[in-house]
Amino acid sequence: MATATVKKVSVDTNRARIFQMLMYKWVVALYRIFAILTLYAVLLGVLAYGFVMGFYAINTSWAAPVILSPADDKSLDFTQKLVTSKQSLEDLSLDKKRLESSISEMTQHRASLLSLEPELQAAIAREKTHNRATGPQLLQLDQEKQADNVKTQNVMAQVKQVEASIDKDLAAGLITKGDAATQRVALNQAQSAFTDSKINEVLLTDNVLEKTATGTKSLDVLDKQAELRSEIAQLDIALNLAEKQIREESQQIDRLKSAIATAKQTPYYLSVSGGSRINFAFVPYDNLGSVSVGAPVYDCYLNMVPCRQVGTVKQIFTGEEHAIHPIFRSDMRGFMIQMDLNRPESARSKTLFLNRKPLFF
Repeated sequence: MATATVKKVSVDTNRARIFQMLMYKWVVALYRIFAILTLYAVLLGVLAYGFVMGFYAINTSWAAPVILSPADDKSLDFTQKLVTSKQSLEDLSLDKKRLESSISEMTQHRASLLSLEPELQAAIAREKTHNRATGPQLLQLDQEKQADNVKTQNVMAQVKQVEASIDKDLAAGLITKGDAATQRVALNQAQSAFTDSKINEVLLTDNVLEKTATGTKSLDVLDKQAELRSEIAQLDIALNLAEKQIREESQQIDRLKSAIATAKQTPYYLSVSGGSRINFAFVPYDNLGSVSVGAPVYDCYLNMVPCRQVGTVKQIFTGEEHAIHPIFRSDMRGFMIQMDLNRPESARSKTLFLNRKPLFF
């Protein structure tokens, strides 16, 4: 009985050793298989990475989809500049219209002043001609008037003697009081006539002075003529400045219109002004030969294969853009295109391909 027990224990021990050896072999085998698979997986990954690197290094048909939003920094900056340009354009246009209106008014006013100047000069010439003609005549009449007054003054001395004689005759009763009054009235009238004659001679002297010398009235006329010419000269200066400013503002308006027209040909304008979603893509300059309007756009599941057509190229923008390479993560220079996609989800892919499938399937 003891012998049987010993034999049984020995058999169990042998089985355990055999099982342990088998487990060890299986573990070693599995470790080797796992190591080989890991090695091949790493090798395959390295080869795949190298293939992808090489593929994107030599491929010239890929493009990187770009999703533009009105809230992006570039879009906001573009919107601010566009609004500023449009406001400046409106301000310049209004100022130009105001200047054109003022030029029209100043031109009419200048024309009226120019038409007034010949009339003023003609009036001055007529007045000078009239003065030259009437001045000597009035001077001659003034001299004659002075001579008449001298004679009349001598007569007035006799009138006083007559007045004294009337008083004597009235006192002697040779004439009545009525006759004396009548004679005195006649004498007073003669005295008044002499006074009026002296006044007229003084007035005639003033007229002679006005006709033969430059008086204040003539100076006033000359002053008005100078003011007229000065106003015309000021209008000429204002017109020249306004016309110059209009030319400068017209040039600025043309530049702003050109800049706005150029801005409208950028993807950012479509992004901020379009009501629907618009799909764009960045294309490096090296891939320029694969881009044309209407070219098919392909989306690939593994960024290379398999591929399907998801749309076409709708528009090509000429402005230069900068972007980060989707694979190499390096800075690139290129341009933007607008795509017409029938599968909008393709806009979220890392890369798309233009004009042809990259690996023909």
